[in-house]
Amino acid sequence: MIEQIYTKRLYLRKMKMADAHSLFNIWSDPEVTKFMNITNFTHEEQVKEMIELFDDLNVERKAIRFTIIEKESNEIIGSCGFNSFDVDNASAEIGYDLAKAYWGKGYAPESISALIDFAFTTLNINRIEAKIEPGNINSIKVVEKLNFTFEGTFKEYEESKESSYDINVYSLFNS
Repeated sequence: MIEQIYTKRLYLRKMKMADAHSLFNIWSDPEVTKFMNITNFTHEEQVKEMIELFDDLNVERKAIRFTIIEKESNEIIGSCGFNSFDVDNASAEIGYDLAKAYWGKGYAPESISALIDFAFTTLNINRIEAKIEPGNINSIKVVEKLNFTFEGTFKEYEESKESSYDINVYSLFNS
């Protein structure tokens, strides 16, 4: 599977252990993790465990996660990828996060657009979905900007952070 993707301002590459410190700075921010299915990390070791999990899922061809690097500064600004693949049904679920300092600068749609192109042209994926909490307005704006279609809301869909919550499902098809 491909390990790097380039956009105008970003470089997406397969996540690696050397990224742990920078990703810890992102994933330890409660505002960043507010709508993620994890609580904010308190130890860098948690990031290393997450990277190992992503590596294992990548080997099994079940998921892939990229580190997002801003080309100009060479700074790690977030991560994105496919939380799951369903090869039999040619579908994938997309996920992403950005350091708060980079919110509102167009980096999320830029990185997700590159992932969409990668999924449709290289992975032969037909359907990409995004599962987003209804209160995550910024993320909803990202997928709407990229022409995802709102499919509906799953009530009390997932339990995380010791409570159940609703999930909006958005999809995009390769046409």
